[in-house]
Amino acid sequence: MVKGEWAIWQRRFWEHTIRDDDDYRHHIDYVHWNPVKHGLVNNVADWPYSSFHRYVKAGLYPDDWAGGLDCH
Repeated sequence: MVKGEWAIWQRRFWEHTIRDDDDYRHHIDYVHWNPVKHGLVNNVADWPYSSFHRYVKAGLYPDDWAGGLDCH
């Protein structure tokens, strides 16, 4: 613990209230793309811990949604 901060919280955290369905969708897309953005996987579907797989199973996303780094 440094300066009274716990390691689980990031310093530049800010709260955001989801405004509407479109805002919610943008945030979900951001979360699903993050492992690709940070170089952990080449495709969204390759990250095994993602809620993306539940969205695909529910028919909300195609399994090749957003392609990946190997598509750009």
